[in-house]
Amino acid sequence: QVQLVESGGGSVQAGGSLRLSCAASGLWYGRYCMAWFRQAPGKEREKVAAIDSDGITRYTDSVKGRFTISKDNAKNTLSLQMNDLKPEDTAMYYCAAAFAAGWCPNGPNDFPFWGQGTQVTVSS
Repeated sequence: QVQLVESGGGSVQAGGSLRLSCAASGLWYGRYCMAWFRQAPGKEREKVAAIDSDGITRYTDSVKGRFTISKDNAKNTLSLQMNDLKPEDTAMYYCAAAFAAGWCPNGPNDFPFWGQGTQVTVSS
């Protein structure tokens, strides 16, 4: 059984930094993609960053150069380092996983495993 548990959200002022973590269990077999999504009130869930089974990372344009996704396979932990945060980054952030070898699905419907979410609030 796959379980994902996020931590590290909080409230910061614009320009500040936060680091999100996702502890994963049940992903010890197979190859998989892991990703961070976010959803602001009244908006669709958006994929922010993803890392595939080969370690290739991809980011949505609005966070390029500010966010860094990384994965520690030994600790089964996914992280998202967020720097230079902006008010528009305010959202619930979710960790997600999908079994996929060497690629990552695009939309949230293609990820079967989700964490409960952690809130990030950036004030101006």
